[in-house]
Amino acid sequence: MNGTADMPKEDTDFFSPNGKTVLLVEDDGTIAEEIAAELTARGFKVLHEATGDAGLEAALRLEADVMVVDRLLPGLDGLSVIETMRQQGIRLPVLVLSALSAVDDRVTGLKAGGDDYLTKPFAIEELVARIEALLRRPDDTRSTKLHLGPIDMDLIERRVWRDGREIELLPREFRLLEYLMRRPGQVLTRSMLLEDVWQYRFIPRTNLVDVHIGKLRRKIDGPGEEPLIESIRGTGFRLRVPD
Repeated sequence: MNGTADMPKEDTDFFSPNGKTVLLVEDDGTIAEEIAAELTARGFKVLHEATGDAGLEAALRLEADVMVVDRLLPGLDGLSVIETMRQQGIRLPVLVLSALSAVDDRVTGLKAGGDDYLTKPFAIEELVARIEALLRRPDDTRSTKLHLGPIDMDLIERRVWRDGREIELLPREFRLLEYLMRRPGQVLTRSMLLEDVWQYRFIPRTNLVDVHIGKLRRKIDGPGEEPLIESIRGTGFRLRVPD
């Protein structure tokens, strides 16, 4: 059941599940369908992928609130997905599902960057309770600062520096730079940026992305400083990973 269990995203209290998005990475169609149906009925939006590679791509691209990932998957296994996410600076909470129940297996899952571990078979009520518990974690358990080469970003104070020089950014410019910093070295298409930064659900014919990228470049690249945002001809943009 690849795709989206569609529900409108709403502004809700952090402790309410309604309006929250769950990225479900599970190759067993029956289990995935049961989980998605239960979560959708409780007000979650569910995005489902059936392979590790597709799950990782979705995690890098989308703004999910929590991930539920099976440990054994076609392609990349679940732990490799989590490890790669953490290396990319993505801190969304992750619940690992696995038929492996030994203590060592649980420890391995948590060391890989998982936040919780649930063994199969499980009661759907327990799964939901664990997801809600992850969403109730206070914000300070997640990374509030990003660092990439000469750029430092404070997500709480909404401030940015390059080599100690503070850069004044407008809210959309800040969001755009944050999106780029969370995906260093990854080619980001204009469609991806319009969907994920501007929240467009259709792709208009506009140079909006190019205009904002141009403004951001002029602010983060001072005189004599090496340009950090690369244009990929015919595709989009990439934040260069400094040597």
